[in-house]
Amino acid sequence: MNSKNNKQKGAVSLFVVVFAALLITVVTVSFIRIMVQDQQQATTTDLSQSAYDSAQAGVEDAKRALIRYQNICDSGADCSSTSADYKTITSSNCNDAVKVLKDVSADSSEVKIKTGATENSLDQAYTCVKISLDTIDYLGTLTANESNFIPLKSVTPFDTVQVQWFSADDISSDKNYVVDLQPVGSTPLLAQTSWASNRPPILRTQFVQFSDAGFKLSDFDNTAAGQSNANTLFLYPYGLTGNAAIPSIQTNILINRDIRKTPTGAPLPIECAGNLTAGGYSCTTKIQLPSPIGGGNRVSFLRLSTIYNKANYRVTLIDSAAAPCTTSADPSCVKFSAVQPEIDSTGRANSLFRRVSTRVELTDTNFPYPQAAVDLTGNLCKDFRITDNVADYQNNCTP
Repeated sequence: MNSKNNKQKGAVSLFVVVFAALLITVVTVSFIRIMVQDQQQATTTDLSQSAYDSAQAGVEDAKRALIRYQNICDSGADCSSTSADYKTITSSNCNDAVKVLKDVSADSSEVKIKTGATENSLDQAYTCVKISLDTIDYLGTLTANESNFIPLKSVTPFDTVQVQWFSADDISSDKNYVVDLQPVGSTPLLAQTSWASNRPPILRTQFVQFSDAGFKLSDFDNTAAGQSNANTLFLYPYGLTGNAAIPSIQTNILINRDIRKTPTGAPLPIECAGNLTAGGYSCTTKIQLPSPIGGGNRVSFLRLSTIYNKANYRVTLIDSAAAPCTTSADPSCVKFSAVQPEIDSTGRANSLFRRVSTRVELTDTNFPYPQAAVDLTGNLCKDFRITDNVADYQNNCTP
């Protein structure tokens, strides 16, 4: 009797199908995971931008609150540190400073951002806005050959101004935070193209002051017994690598080196740090101010101009008779009085938060001042003529 065994041949095909299914499943799951991650990232980015916009809305409301406060002060109302308006604008409680605006209402300790009368479909709000009216320093940025006029208005008396300029943000990333400085003992005035891009600019510092008891125009050109109302110095950066000592410019140097009175004098060398890996500023100097002519309390201004290069800068006020200022909360620190208020705003979009800190300029409308009479970086051409011929009124001025 013959028997036949029928052998089934399909195991290889079965394994191929199983592994192909697993491969397709892994690829599909991977693509789905990438899509979900991208979607989450896009959602997070949108919420982050919305939260940032909410924080900026808080900044804008704070600006309006500052204008309102300034108008109250200009009307002759009491704006001393003990007044109710001052306490409100500088309150440490969130949103107290902006709640005084008629169109701002806080709901559950936050101010919702509405596109219409009641529309808040994006669930946006700013949760906390605070205003620091008096700041420990004045911060700014100057492009090459630009100027800025700073009122040196303080809460408490001061006699020294500290100027710092050229930070790590002014250095190209490929230079590893190394500052290119002119060697010691040389202060040449080079062509613009010969000034290194990572070298701090020459800083023109112009001090203008007068006594609150009154002044004459002639006082700005005179010097009497260590008193002066106007002084100009050109601060020239130099040095090597490493840290640098902070030079102090005494009153007699400020007066004797005044470039307006000694126009043939060389710029004043200032030793600067050659490396900014740790942050901070490359150049720092303290300038002791003379008393205004006629004595009395000073009303003073500082005009800073950069030559050759851009620079971030910081200005602080110092009372040399007081203890050194360590932190912004130190009572020995001299603060600017309503010159450059700081606004701290936290915005929210859904469950994501963004925080913004910014400085704003607060101009004294009772004492307006121009940044400059004429401020330009190129040539200036003036052409005056008197004629009765219309054809003569054309641009024939070629610098």
